[in-house]
Amino acid sequence: MSALRRDFSVDRQQVSRNRWLLWLAIAAVWWTLNGLATVSTYRGMSEVTWEHAIRVSMSSAWLWIPQTVFALWLAERLPLDQGTWRRRVPVYLLAVGAVIVLRAWIVFTTNQWVGWYTTLPSFGTVLTTSMANNILLFPLMAGLGHALVFARRYRERDEQLARVELQHLKMQLHPHFLFNTLNTVNAYVRSDPEVASGMITRLSELLRHALDSTGTQEVALQEELRVLGAYIDIEQLRFEDRLRVEWKIDPATLAARVPHLILQPLVENAVRHGIASRSAVGTISIAAARRNGSLHLQVSDDGVGLHHSPAGGAGVGLSNTRNRLQQLYGTGGSLEMEASETGGVCVNLTIPFRLAPQ
Repeated sequence: MSALRRDFSVDRQQVSRNRWLLWLAIAAVWWTLNGLATVSTYRGMSEVTWEHAIRVSMSSAWLWIPQTVFALWLAERLPLDQGTWRRRVPVYLLAVGAVIVLRAWIVFTTNQWVGWYTTLPSFGTVLTTSMANNILLFPLMAGLGHALVFARRYRERDEQLARVELQHLKMQLHPHFLFNTLNTVNAYVRSDPEVASGMITRLSELLRHALDSTGTQEVALQEELRVLGAYIDIEQLRFEDRLRVEWKIDPATLAARVPHLILQPLVENAVRHGIASRSAVGTISIAAARRNGSLHLQVSDDGVGLHHSPAGGAGVGLSNTRNRLQQLYGTGGSLEMEASETGGVCVNLTIPFRLAPQ
């Protein structure tokens, strides 16, 4: 495993190195072409020789190659995300100032070889000219860097979502749940064929829905609750009077977008770790409410509690759910688990409130 991780790390470093070499090559080609394109314009404005015009234009353009790579590097390392831009804007302002001063210093110290000015003015004059010429160009390069960074992020997020979706599909109907359901169906086939038929109907509905919506990432909460209801029907048939379910759904949230099949593993976790391990009647509560622009979903039980459930209740289902929230919403989604007021486990899920398309 350690060797595999080292190989993966080396591959990522190689990919990153190749990407930076590509950006360096693109910057070199772009600024070379830009310099050549400005030669005739500079010669016409200054009435200098072609040699002088080429020397000044190309020197000015090539100076932007390392500064462009620096702008791309800054966008890569310190992107202006929604939650960080206030802290990072001063860094970009400092970088703009540094580029202006650096270019002014280079022009001032190399004028005798390049010939930027026929008569070299004071450093203050050169600095003022550098500010006028470059104050917008570096932010433009940083903006290009952000476009590249965010485009790559979205591409990587789509790839990760595809992998998470495959993993989630495997976890949608846990083998343990399927095994128990089929055993229960077998037990009822002779004693109560009507109950067995109902369980088979609900199970086929769940399987059909899982297969038909493999690529779906978000659905309306109303649709999510409908599918969840089929799952709960099976569990209530299996546990008979030992399982009660309370629904506390704000009608204003029914049209909100939620990750597809996000609640089923949470309810399954509550059933397996909170209800199935005891003989007394257990209650699972499912709630949805809108607060401060966010949708709050909650699944709680009055079962054995955090200290008695395997791994503290933090099973694969919760880990899978937390990963999906991270991929879909970044810092805008969260999943927290705590002890419920009734002594069991309470899972709180928060995502941005957005309406599903009609």
